Amino acid sequence: MSPHPLHVPAPDSAVPGEPAARQVRLRRMTDADCEAVAAVRVGGWRHAYAGLMPQEYLDAMDETADAGRRRAQLAAADRAGVVHLVAETAGEVVGWGCYGPYREEDTTTGDGEVYALYVRPERIGTGVGRALLTGLLSRAEADGRPALLLWVLKDNARARRFYEKAGFTADGAQEPFEVGGAVVQEVRYGRRLSAAEAAADSRG
Repeated sequence: MSPHPLHVPAPDSAVPGEPAARQVRLRRMTDADCEAVAAVRVGGWRHAYAGLMPQEYLDAMDETADAGRRRAQLAAADRAGVVHLVAETAGEVVGWGCYGPYREEDTTTGDGEVYALYVRPERIGTGVGRALLTGLLSRAEADGRPALLLWVLKDNARARRFYEKAGFTADGAQEPFEVGGAVVQEVRYGRRLSAAEAAADSRG
């Protein structure tokens, strides 16, 4: 992945209208968050992919090993142009998302890509995922990305509805994804960002 400098630091933010005790606060992920993020990711996989991926694979996921991978990825994030955000409520990490350059074959493009977005299962439907996605969209716009793309399991109806409500549309691209000895299908979603929409409108 080629380096891409971050132009705008990620400010802390909160979802308006939420009671103070439940308010969602976004901030950049730090090394101290790796264990909490690993718990969010492993829990998110087990909840979201039950029945869609081999259960043996999901059961074998290890939070300690995953925390090590999160730490290594975070250390390389700035060089790779990747932004990691965590969502907190009452000081507890309840969600994690990351975005960076769109990956295509062995290179990257000018578009952005949501690499991951996971929320603690008990916080699904409470606005945490929406807040994280909004934060990632804002950072992609600040980085001048013309569009934000992502891949989602074809049979993950809940996730597909979530992204569709956020303005993403399936573009017809589809790829197989091997996990735990099984092959599942992923479909690609995309959303043009405001700068790209404005440019298109100006061209008529």
